[in-house]
Amino acid sequence: MKFAIIKERKNPPDRRVVFSPSKLKKAKKQFPNASFKVEASDIRVFPDEEYTNAGFEVTNDVSDCDVFIGVKEVPVEALIPNKKYFFFSHTIKKQPYNRKLLKAILEKNIELYDHETIVNKEGFRLIGFGRYAGIVGVYNGFRAWGLKYSSWSLPKAGPLPNQKALINELNKITVPNIKILLTGSGKVANGAQEMLDAMNIKRVSVEEYLYNTYNEPVYCKIDVLDYNKRKDGKTVGDVYDFFKNPQDYESNFFRFAKVTDYYIAGHFYGDGAPYLYTRSDVKSPDFNIKVVADISCDVDGPVATTLRASTIEHPVYGYDPQTEREVDYRNDKAIVVMAVDNLPCELPQDASEGFGEMFLQHVIPAFFNNDKDGILKRAKITENGKLTERFAYLQDYVDEKE
Repeated sequence: MKFAIIKERKNPPDRRVVFSPSKLKKAKKQFPNASFKVEASDIRVFPDEEYTNAGFEVTNDVSDCDVFIGVKEVPVEALIPNKKYFFFSHTIKKQPYNRKLLKAILEKNIELYDHETIVNKEGFRLIGFGRYAGIVGVYNGFRAWGLKYSSWSLPKAGPLPNQKALINELNKITVPNIKILLTGSGKVANGAQEMLDAMNIKRVSVEEYLYNTYNEPVYCKIDVLDYNKRKDGKTVGDVYDFFKNPQDYESNFFRFAKVTDYYIAGHFYGDGAPYLYTRSDVKSPDFNIKVVADISCDVDGPVATTLRASTIEHPVYGYDPQTEREVDYRNDKAIVVMAVDNLPCELPQDASEGFGEMFLQHVIPAFFNNDKDGILKRAKITENGKLTERFAYLQDYVDEKE
């Protein structure tokens, strides 16, 4: 089996890669029958020479390979027919802007595997960049606070080499006695928590957070049953009732909004779940949140202050609660919003190392063990020019006219 590590061609450029040189060496050692080629790239965070020095062929022509592994969408004109591809296709939610891409994949008889569809038997994702989004998101949120209040000046995350460098910068600032709220329990929220813990910010319970005052910054990490409640007042003991019956719940978030200064949105939002807070909530004089780091970045959704995704170049904007419009973040009335939707791009080295470790653990073995755990079968979106049964729901999306 011949694998190609392909060049990223999407704009703006993405410096990440699925396999770093060190992880590729590990893969070759673990699977000696596998052959790996690296497509030459002038933007990748790891220079071509590092792959050459690790013993891999770096070339402009990888067309003799069987499996093509990338990060972002491959432009239609760069797709090679009759191959297997792994990348984030951004098609499984019927994103209109990638309909042409999925059509081309079918026309070119390509087997598409999306990184998002690599799941276990229970349907939980096995690989992703979520942890790194959390890491960078927290850093960018503190940077946004400094920009708003001129209390410190943190450099942009992108030029810094790794997580350790971000932590070093954060530990140079003196955080005031603010309350920081973090929502979520998955990889994103855990990455965010790593940063707060590395800053030695004290974690407190829900009750302590809501009712106590402190002479130091504190944070509270909450999950869906903390910020949602059943409409009928019934107490439930686990989250599965919420996931099965989101329509039976309403938001209980406002009690946190009253006492929070800096909010980090690291949760997953499912269709049909209540919004955490609405634009009407934000108009209330009791709404206290001043800075929002919306890592989840569901635009015009559950975090009502997120009007749009921001960019790495311009990561921060302001939200005026009364007009419900975007304003300069320095405006006195503005709530500061950081809603970059491709945060892991700012930590390409660490993100690539971590992603490669997960890909090596969960995906590469499936090519050599007859896919005994069904990883490839579940992840495969297209085969023989057609959608697989699992993704047949995309047919109307494919058939839709431009």
